[in-house]
Amino acid sequence: MVSTHSIMATALACLAFSVAPVTATTYSMVKEYYGSTFFDEWTFYNNYDNLTNGDVVYVSAQNATTDQLAYVDTSTNHAIIKVDNTSTVVWDNKRNSVRISSDDTFGVGSLWVADIYHAPYGCSVWPAWWSQAAVWPQGGEIDTFEGINTNTQNQMSLHTETGCTAISQNQTSTLVASTNCSYAANEDQGCIVTDPSTGSYGAGFASSGGGAFVTEMASTGINIWFFARSAIPSSLSSNESSIDTSAFGIPVGNWPSTGCNITEFFEPQNLIFDITLCGDWADGATWNSTCSGICYNNWVMGNGTDYDNAYFEVGYVRVFSTEGTNTVVSPTTTGSGSSSTTSTQSSSSAGLPYGGYWMSATLLVVVGLFSALFTLA
Repeated sequence: MVSTHSIMATALACLAFSVAPVTATTYSMVKEYYGSTFFDEWTFYNNYDNLTNGDVVYVSAQNATTDQLAYVDTSTNHAIIKVDNTSTVVWDNKRNSVRISSDDTFGVGSLWVADIYHAPYGCSVWPAWWSQAAVWPQGGEIDTFEGINTNTQNQMSLHTETGCTAISQNQTSTLVASTNCSYAANEDQGCIVTDPSTGSYGAGFASSGGGAFVTEMASTGINIWFFARSAIPSSLSSNESSIDTSAFGIPVGNWPSTGCNITEFFEPQNLIFDITLCGDWADGATWNSTCSGICYNNWVMGNGTDYDNAYFEVGYVRVFSTEGTNTVVSPTTTGSGSSSTTSTQSSSSAGLPYGGYWMSATLLVVVGLFSALFTLA
């Protein structure tokens, strides 16, 4: 008779060795957003949130500058992207906020790094650092950083056309609900993973000085790493022009090409920062378990002091291409899509992941147990 401990050990071994190792690659820097010129090559959405039904107006570049919602702090050279926390919003009006999208897009073979010292959090707040192709969902979407309300863990996901699946993941995070990345499945929740670290989102992220998010879009798969401020690799902290992913260890999120053909489902990506309020997810099924009152009435309306923590503070964004290549696609490049997002193009705006937030990697362990039982039988 086989003991429970032996079965569990075998099951975990199946999980550990059924995944392929993440391929190490060397990248060279091709683009940097930093300092006084940080905002020079981004498009401001300049429209109300018609994407996720949030209670915000995404302001123009001129208004963002005038109202100090997007600016560079000259004392630190860090970029600030924030929700208006000084105006009084009355009934049936929306609060001003910012959504920016990079003018350039970045193709397969790219890796981008965002050094974030502070990220928005609090009741009704829904921030995201993510990317999508000019045409959605055909060109895919990668959500690197996303959360709502008083959550404490970052959520990552992919959104694609039908045919992309998360399988055999070599990662440190927890699988949530669905391995199907298709926008047409499960109300477009995507294939979601959650960072186990409570320092990856919310007050915990801010109090520890934030950290660096690395997103790799390679032909072999998509990987996301998160490094807390105290654990950022020297190749990133020393601003090296060339980096090797072998120094990064196991990613927190991993979607290998064995389940999702990256070159088929992902086209050059615009990089995006945005902060919305309430909306489909923040004011969704989990609202009453995280916050009190009515999202719009008790939070968006009023004098705005509830949004003192609703801001990004970004040290830099750097983009790298596989060594010897250049994956930058500029707006003037023949055949490239327009980087402007001021139209009403279809978009999930960092997805609608609220539907499956509660499930965990227990599913993977169960699969491993059954595999072990049949092997040992």
